[in-house]
Amino acid sequence: MACRSPGSNSYTVVIIPLRTSLYSLDALRFYLWIKRLKELEKEKDALYSGLEILERARLWYFQRLEENRAQQDNIDPINVFQESAAEGRSCLLRSCIQRVNGSLGSVMAEPNVTSTSISSLPDAVADSDLRWHNTVLTREVSDKNRQISMLESEKDALLEQLDELQA
Repeated sequence: MACRSPGSNSYTVVIIPLRTSLYSLDALRFYLWIKRLKELEKEKDALYSGLEILERARLWYFQRLEENRAQQDNIDPINVFQESAAEGRSCLLRSCIQRVNGSLGSVMAEPNVTSTSISSLPDAVADSDLRWHNTVLTREVSDKNRQISMLESEKDALLEQLDELQA
């Protein structure tokens, strides 16, 4: 019997000798062996798919790093206060990147992914919540720092005007 595996270009061929009963111990071992091979092939396909995604992610990370470097080189101190929309996008992007990095780290750190218990789910949710709150607080601090810088520059301008009026 031959059947094509869905989503792949390979065939699985199962040969059951006519002399063997379907209910014999050898037939059961053979069936379990074939089943295990099929599971390993599915795992291999998932790993290859993951490698392709990681390669695309690696290229994406490098592009973002290059864009970040270019933005750092071309940052204009005068227009810093007008970039709040870009900062919000940056905050969201940073949060997503941290979540992805954490997920990848946990997958690589876990020796047997199937052995994770359901009790680790609340820990993951709590970790995600903490990351989100950290991102929100970081944004608020950034906003306050921007306001402080703006007020200090206004103060400096007012002091200059005062000096000019006194002179």
